Amino acid sequence: MHTVAVLALDQVIPFDLSTPIEVFTRTRLPDGRPGYRIRVCAEHPETDAGAFTLRAPWGLDGLRDADTIIVPGTATPGGALSPAVREALRAAAAEGTRIASICSGTFPLAATGLLDGLRVTTHWAAADVLAAAYPEVEVDPDVLYVDNGRILTSAGAAAGLDLCLHMIRRDYGSAVAADAARLSVMPLEREGGQAQFVPHDTPPTPRGSALEPLLAWLRDNLSRDLSLADIAGHAGMSTRTLIRRFRDQTGSTPLQWLHRARVRQAQHLLETTEHSVERIAAQVGFGSPTSFRDRFKRTTGVSPHAYRRTFGRRRVPDAGGRGAMSPGGREA
Repeated sequence: MHTVAVLALDQVIPFDLSTPIEVFTRTRLPDGRPGYRIRVCAEHPETDAGAFTLRAPWGLDGLRDADTIIVPGTATPGGALSPAVREALRAAAAEGTRIASICSGTFPLAATGLLDGLRVTTHWAAADVLAAAYPEVEVDPDVLYVDNGRILTSAGAAAGLDLCLHMIRRDYGSAVAADAARLSVMPLEREGGQAQFVPHDTPPTPRGSALEPLLAWLRDNLSRDLSLADIAGHAGMSTRTLIRRFRDQTGSTPLQWLHRARVRQAQHLLETTEHSVERIAAQVGFGSPTSFRDRFKRTTGVSPHAYRRTFGRRRVPDAGGRGAMSPGGREA
């Protein structure tokens, strides 16, 4: 039987801790046998889990012969990793143990050096912090999980469930994984990545910078067909100077920033209106619905229609029998 050791670090996030325990405990093989044996391990007899104190039945010795080790996220991802935990994880990796992280669990895993040179992910809100703290790690903030073979990382919260289902499929095949997904009321493969969950105000907008008036003007003119020359002309500078200042102050180019702002506005319209995709494409300045769909999917990982199904509003009958809108994006 496959042994999964879940490592509970200090300030472990209960949701991240419980996800692998629940998913793997409920996994059954076609003959009804359990697919996994679960161990909850911790460095000390008691671990602070925020709302409660956890008493793990296993110490770090429970990691030694495990087939898989999972490192859940913690509320203090930047905290120091103890030498004992670092060495235990490195020793397990040297033995070929599969090691996976959930959410901010990528931080302690990165602190071991095991992620150096690898592409990884974490919760989108912590991606920049992870990249700054560990420049030798390639951080991809847009995906739900990354599988590097023996090292796997996942994004925030529910993405840990995606990762667990992915590992079940690797271990026992799609049929067993699909059954585990049904028990979790989850699709075996979710469409898109983290980008669809990022708040709409994410295009870089440096407060107090010289570009702030220009960025405000761009947001007010998203529906216009703006070229680089148009933007430079409004700013009163050459295109070369404009590009240099944009890179310095936003980390992006003017047109990249504009495209992202248009997509974020489109997300808002898909969530809050019944406008057609074609109308929204025109409202946010795309020359054609096709180019809008391509750019939207490239940015969010899903199509506009799929995004609306997930985050839009649906009709429910009001007191007079007329349709009113509520979250969900489908007709009631």
